Amino acid sequence: MGYKLTFYTQQDRRHRGQSLGKWLVHTARDLGIGGATLIGAAEGFGHDKKLRAASFFELADQPIEVTMALSAEEAERLFTRISSEGLNIFYVLSPIEYGMSAERRPGPSQKS
Repeated sequence: MGYKLTFYTQQDRRHRGQSLGKWLVHTARDLGIGGATLIGAAEGFGHDKKLRAASFFELADQPIEVTMALSAEEAERLFTRISSEGLNIFYVLSPIEYGMSAERRPGPSQKS
């Protein structure tokens, strides 16, 4: 058991000379988190209600997500790092079950 953590930002938001999305992925790797995925979206809007979209000529306004499955301890390490960098990023944190399918054992309601 653990958490699915997804951050939402946009392509043109930068931190330490790189896109914020890439910074999140690299920071997660540096902290020993098992994996992170950067996903570009076609269109979206945030708290400011401004519609943001990727266009053929300009990707700067493209909404992006960074998603990872992690333990409570890993999430706290990541949030501590984000806080120490002075960042404020919208996120969703949800409890989940995660693992590798070959290692999963049937639970009480899953007879094989």
